[in-house]
Amino acid sequence: MAIVEVKVPQFSESVSEGTLLDWKKKVGEAIAQDETVIEVETDKVVLEVPAPAAGVIVEVTAAAGDTVTSEQIIAKIDTEAKAGAAAPVAAKPAEAAAPAAASAAAPAAGGASGGIASPAAAKVLAEKNLSAADVSGSGRDGRVTKGDALAAGAKPAAAASSIPAPAQRATLPSVSASVGRDTSLEGRPEQRVPMSRLRARIAERLLQSQQTNAILTTFNEVNMKPVMDLRNKYKDKFEKEHGVKLGFMSFFVKAAVHALKKYPAVNASIDGNDIVYHGYFDIGIAVGSPRGLVVPILRNADQMSLADIEKKIAEYGKKAADGKLSIEEMTGGTFSISNGGVFGSMLSTPIINPPQSAILGVHATKDRAVVENGEIVIRPMNYLAMSYDHRIIDGREAVLSLVAMKEALEDPARLLLDL
Repeated sequence: MAIVEVKVPQFSESVSEGTLLDWKKKVGEAIAQDETVIEVETDKVVLEVPAPAAGVIVEVTAAAGDTVTSEQIIAKIDTEAKAGAAAPVAAKPAEAAAPAAASAAAPAAGGASGGIASPAAAKVLAEKNLSAADVSGSGRDGRVTKGDALAAGAKPAAAASSIPAPAQRATLPSVSASVGRDTSLEGRPEQRVPMSRLRARIAERLLQSQQTNAILTTFNEVNMKPVMDLRNKYKDKFEKEHGVKLGFMSFFVKAAVHALKKYPAVNASIDGNDIVYHGYFDIGIAVGSPRGLVVPILRNADQMSLADIEKKIAEYGKKAADGKLSIEEMTGGTFSISNGGVFGSMLSTPIINPPQSAILGVHATKDRAVVENGEIVIRPMNYLAMSYDHRIIDGREAVLSLVAMKEALEDPARLLLDL
């Protein structure tokens, strides 16, 4: 028997722990070298754990939903075993748990009542006087995860004691009133799930931004017809030449860089009592993903062509959807752009992504009635919103930088002539 250990990847210095997601393989199943065994979610990214060697998984020492640290051993692979020959060692985590937790997991492990509870879940179930048989597991093969156990503890049924319901009502007639139970919700489904690490980190950073920045938002409107005409004229040739569609975000990125060059304070950040003026333009692009909002960075955006920008945005979008963005791709940034228009947003006040000092909100382009040369005409208009940190960006700089973006979009030739 040749045993190889499967370990959690090395985290970056800013990440101390992660949470295991669902196992891709079970004990007794064959796995190829470099095939993904499981994924680990940190507060920044989701990391894949590849198999260090081909073989059969013979032991799993942690369950989906468990908290793990860098280099922690989570499974073992026998490189000489055959698939199906291994014993179901996956029950070991429950056996190794505290006595109270083990007793809660025992009914599930016995096979008569359903799935196996993870160690963390077994402990929670024991505290709630529940067994694994009382909970519907969402893990692989019906395994009860910590999240399942926590959700079960929040359900009204989980609070029931061993006293029969009629006797309970007779002895404690005012119980429901004393605990403040909302009887109007009876029979109406609810689901309580713990925040993912990424969602918790997003919440923490947004709250930090609101509490530490003096956020003010300035608005303007832009006539998108010149950009739309330019795009319609060259989009087919552009896609044929560069292998990517010509979208609108590349124009917004170029317009933002154009404005940041004119007003460096909007591209600056605060570090203690110092203002750091960045001599480069790393633009964060807010991207929605199944696990939450992420902001990958277009580094040196001033040196990128429209095609380079479109290719990178498409790459980031795919990586975000697959959970493949790296920490390096989301670290840094001097200014961000959030495009709520793809979801139909008319107007919003975006929140600054710290430690940056400003963010541009782009919205849906709609035909609207506007006045030009004393006449009412229909134009495709987009409302722009720029939130900024008033501690280092004055209203004049904020307004003028947004005007510079508007002028660049309404006359794209300015981007070529640097006007």
